[in-house]
Order: sequence, then C-alpha cells, then structure tokens
Amino acid sequence: MSADTHTHAHGHAHGHDHGHDAPHSTRGGYITGFLLSVVLTAIPFGIVMGGWIADTRVAVAICAALAMVQIVVHMIYFLHMNSKSEQGWTLMALVFTIIIIVIALAGSLWVMFNMNLNMMPGMASGAGM
Repeated sequence: MSADTHTHAHGHAHGHDHGHDAPHSTRGGYITGFLLSVVLTAIPFGIVMGGWIADTRVAVAICAALAMVQIVVHMIYFLHMNSKSEQGWTLMALVFTIIIIVIALAGSLWVMFNMNLNMMPGMASGAGM
C-alpha cells in the first residue's frame, strides 16, 4: 500500500462535523442573531440614556442580565456553540469566557475603586482651580 493510498483512505476521519444541519449557520440565523444583539444593546442604552428606570441598582441589574443574555446569543448564533459541538469544546469555551469576563470586570472595578481613593483632594469636589 503506497503512502498516497494510505493518506487518501484515512484523510477524512478527523471527527469534524461539517454538516449544514445547524439552523444558526444560515443567513436567517445570522440575521436573527444580529437583530437579537441590536435589541439587547438598545434596551440598556435606553435605560441609561433615557432614564427609564430611576433606581440605579435596578438599572444596573437589568443591564447586567441583558449583557449575559447577549453573551449567550453571540455564543449560539455567531460562534455556533451548541450541545453537539466537538468533544466538550463548548464547555471549555464557556468556562474560558466566564474567566475572561470575571477578570475584566474585577480589574475594571479595582482600577475605578483605586482611582477614586487616590484622587487629589481638590479634584473630588471640583474646586481647586
């Protein structure tokens, strides 16, 4: 058996599913994902800029919840992650996404907290100029 015959005989046994049975990989799936993303961005924008909700804590909670929903929408419609993905890669990608979000959020809050603590005394009240 030559090397070419051996390579050809086993060339397509990679375990990848290249089928087009996922509805999210169609043009309609991309449009649905895009429209959901626009709506999930417009609602928090309206809440913050329009002042729809007076209580800041409630507004932040709603924006955070919609941000989490938008992450799921992006993972399903644009990254094509589903329960049939390759051998646990979906779970690893989800864990990695959560770790990155926690690092970014914790780092941002840490920087903002330290900037607030380390401001010059005259800058906090707007006086001093």
